[in-house]
Amino acid sequence: MTLSRPRQLLVYGLLILGGLVMIFPFLWSVLSSFKPPAEILTLEPHLLPQEPTLDNYRTVLSDGAFGRWYLNSLLVASLTTASVILFSSLAGYSLAKFRYAGRKIVFLGILSTMMIPAEMLVIPWFVGAGYAGLDDTYLGIMFPGLISAFGVFLMKQFMEAIPDSLLESARIDGAGELKIFFRIVIPLVKPALASLAIFTFISNWDAFLWPLIVTSNSEMFTLPVGLQSFAGAHGIEYHLIIAAANLVVLPVLIVFIVLQRQIIQGIALTGVKG
Repeated sequence: MTLSRPRQLLVYGLLILGGLVMIFPFLWSVLSSFKPPAEILTLEPHLLPQEPTLDNYRTVLSDGAFGRWYLNSLLVASLTTASVILFSSLAGYSLAKFRYAGRKIVFLGILSTMMIPAEMLVIPWFVGAGYAGLDDTYLGIMFPGLISAFGVFLMKQFMEAIPDSLLESARIDGAGELKIFFRIVIPLVKPALASLAIFTFISNWDAFLWPLIVTSNSEMFTLPVGLQSFAGAHGIEYHLIIAAANLVVLPVLIVFIVLQRQIIQGIALTGVKG
């Protein structure tokens, strides 16, 4: 269906207006991070800083803890993403391409875990972490997210579309299952893997509740938890809090800008793949 020129202009105008409404708070935050304290608290606010300064960022970055929090978040998000990709693809391959007793029950059991809110699992996680001595450790922060039910579901759905005849031909040629998995299956599901990796990394980078509960040592804080601690320590120094918040968002923003095509493709694929 082709829209007439006036309708196209109307649609584009509404989309641009909606985009401006969505981006305005973030734009205000970024510009405010370059304002001195007096401009932040003025009764006549201005969008653009009247006297731009980098002092806010210098003050935040001079706090040595921020670098440690960045390292913690990067390590947790990266290792968790690698684990989810590995185990989700292996489980998805097993459920999609092997026939064995109880396969459907196992898959339904995995899907059923997606119906349980994470808040209901926090207490069992905390008790288990305490018994295992995982408090204030990287493994303690990561273990609830090392395997993803959604990741297993996504990979299974994609791998089911791979022709069985292709895999059988490889087996006839003498290829083992691991070789088939890494040389044939993985290259064919790269779009799904890229989407899963992006979503997993961002969700773990932004995670707040569980890292807050399982860590008490400030050196083990991830960035969201560290930002809350930083905001509590600096009270009404909003210029510093805004600058710190923008530093937390910056890596996610870079990931989105660089990989926006894969993110949009992943959203589309997870919505239509069956």
